[in-house]
Amino acid sequence: MRITAHLDRYDPLDPDACAIIWLDKQAGKWSREAHVGAGVPPWGLSGHTRDGTCLLAGNDRQPLCLLEGLDLASADGPFEGETGAVRWLAQDRAASTEGRWHVQCIDTTESNPDESLFADEGQ
Repeated sequence: MRITAHLDRYDPLDPDACAIIWLDKQAGKWSREAHVGAGVPPWGLSGHTRDGTCLLAGNDRQPLCLLEGLDLASADGPFEGETGAVRWLAQDRAASTEGRWHVQCIDTTESNPDESLFADEGQ
């Protein structure tokens, strides 16, 4: 299952900051499809937490954000249109930055890409 999610970041310096990511539920990975001012790396890992789904940066495995309430471990979720809070985990700020996530699209078809989308997989 592939999930496309839109992540907003409430940033007074860049109010349009956002990212669109693609979550691979089975592989536990995500990739950035587009972004504007959100400082989102190209790819990373996703992990289940008590509060939702945590996205880690792929290059150094540092926590990037917590998608509160997004349960990728659930057999019957998420669903298109589902929303929740994003807690951006900024290493360079005393407090985390808040935002919102929104599931835009879910693709349940199986696919085997010719080339890997993630940098940690051999070509």
